[in-house]
Amino acid sequence: MRLTLFWDRMHEQFGEAYAASLAKDYVIEGLGSRTVNQALAEGAPAKEVWRRVCDAFDLPESVR
Repeated sequence: MRLTLFWDRMHEQFGEAYAASLAKDYVIEGLGSRTVNQALAEGAPAKEVWRRVCDAFDLPESVR
C-alpha cells in the first residue's frame, strides 16, 4: 500500500482533521505502543499500519 492510499483511507474514515490528530497523538499498542506517525517514520509498512488502525478502531471489514 502506498502512503497516498493510506492517507486517503485515513481521511475517508476519520476526516482530515481528526485523521491528522489521531496519527500524531493516538498511541496504538499493535504498533509497538507508537503513534501512526512514529510507526511510519520508523519504516513500518503502510499496509501494516492501516491494519493496526483498523483493529484499534474496530473498522468494518469492508474498509480493511
